[in-house]
Amino acid sequence: MNPKVSTRVKILYGLGDLGTAMLTATTQFFLMFFYTDVARIEPSLVGTALMVGKLTWDAVNDPLFGYLSDRTRSRWGRRRPYLLFGAIPLALVTWGLFSIPAGLTGVTAFLVVLFSFLLFDTLHSLIAVTYTAMTPELSYDYDERTSITTVREIFTVTGYILGAATTTAIAGLFQNVLGWSENAAYSGMGALFGLIAAAAILTTAFGVKERPLHEIQPSTLPPLRSFVESLKNKPFMWLMGCFVLTNFSFTLLTTLLPYFLTYQMDMAGQIPLVMLAMLLTIGLFLYPMKWLTDRIGKGPAYAAGLFLASLAVSATFLLPYGPNPLVYVIAVVAGMGFSAQWVCPWSMLPDVIEYDQVRTGERREGIFYGMWNFITKFTNAFGIAVAGWALALFGYVANVAQTEQARLGIRLFFGPVPALVILISLPLLVWYPITRASHAELLERLRLQARE
Repeated sequence: MNPKVSTRVKILYGLGDLGTAMLTATTQFFLMFFYTDVARIEPSLVGTALMVGKLTWDAVNDPLFGYLSDRTRSRWGRRRPYLLFGAIPLALVTWGLFSIPAGLTGVTAFLVVLFSFLLFDTLHSLIAVTYTAMTPELSYDYDERTSITTVREIFTVTGYILGAATTTAIAGLFQNVLGWSENAAYSGMGALFGLIAAAAILTTAFGVKERPLHEIQPSTLPPLRSFVESLKNKPFMWLMGCFVLTNFSFTLLTTLLPYFLTYQMDMAGQIPLVMLAMLLTIGLFLYPMKWLTDRIGKGPAYAAGLFLASLAVSATFLLPYGPNPLVYVIAVVAGMGFSAQWVCPWSMLPDVIEYDQVRTGERREGIFYGMWNFITKFTNAFGIAVAGWALALFGYVANVAQTEQARLGIRLFFGPVPALVILISLPLLVWYPITRASHAELLERLRLQARE
């Protein structure tokens, strides 16, 4: 099964995630902030619009795109056509996402937020699902998948840095140097980031070849049965439950970070630096986290990293109002722990494919990555929505000094709340059922089945 993958292929594959991660980070960190403080839309309305989108179209499109890619046959492969023909449209809808005019209210604002986000999300889903579904096809080896994921996550972190740490800097450059309005500056940022993402995705599409079709036959299961069979995959459901908790917590944290630094710490000008400190630490600790997973297993390593991160984010609640250099210390410690969020789940997910193949006789990477992508985006949207509801509940008003009650709400939902949710997931991760030994047994069963 050729478990080893060349460094060149790992790099070319990882480049694609630089593009999608950059857009993910920009929307995670700043989309809510753009809606409330640039487009001046009421925060609870924004949160509700995003949740409506996630509970309707997103509940369908991610598994659907995965299912379609499982059944695709073309001269380019099963996954690559979607990267080749989806990259440029994604760039255009990213530009549109950050081009919403200021001053929209009521039903008009709700519909504009809903449909502009759904258009972006559809293209992002199409590419993200098919891109990530290539991971288990590159190698069937338990540890090699961790290596592939680690290299890929180096580019993911780079994309996150570009998205999270430079969004306001790029918009500020357009506004302060070129003299654009704030709305035009964010529109220009969206156009630039869309082009960078498209270039990265096309690099992977042209540079990474899929396995020949005769080695991996397209799925023959009908759509409903394919979905139902996926729900019967116990390790997948176990892992997905853990990820719901951890990704919701991370999204809540990243969404409220600009608010926490602006209104609680009075450090608005240092937002890019704090984000850069955390993200660079995540990048630096990807290989140490890989080393830990190689020693103690993916689930326990994931739990250990998240426990450290939860301690760090909990400490933010104790910081008094006003600038404090301890923010950087907390960011670094949180980054050390959150490196597990980047390495472990994405190297654990490919292992459920062999468990499913033993059960069904088919390799259905697309449907699993489609469901995973839906859960990722649903928890992202739910985290953003909860942040918006919390801001409204505690009396947040954009662009003014906040009341003590509003700052209390920001502190609670930035630190203790996500930390508590993370702690709930830790026992599930420690006892995750697929280990190195059990995965080797799955591969042996597949070899025996192939001989029959």
